[in-house]
Amino acid sequence: MNNIKDVRKELCKAFEDIRTGELDVKRGAEMSNIAGKIINSLKVQLEYSSLRKESPSIDFFNDAI
Repeated sequence: MNNIKDVRKELCKAFEDIRTGELDVKRGAEMSNIAGKIINSLKVQLEYSSLRKESPSIDFFNDAI
């Protein structure tokens, strides 16, 4: 996963795969857990930059829209 769009796409696919039974619920939950940790680390980076009154350029968010 190279950016937040990829994370979103993978999580949506995992949700669909769990719904159809193609993916084990436990594995899907672990994928979600890891994605949450990635997102939280980016949130910390954004909060840190905000406190320093900086506007960071974070590659992971590029092409997010």
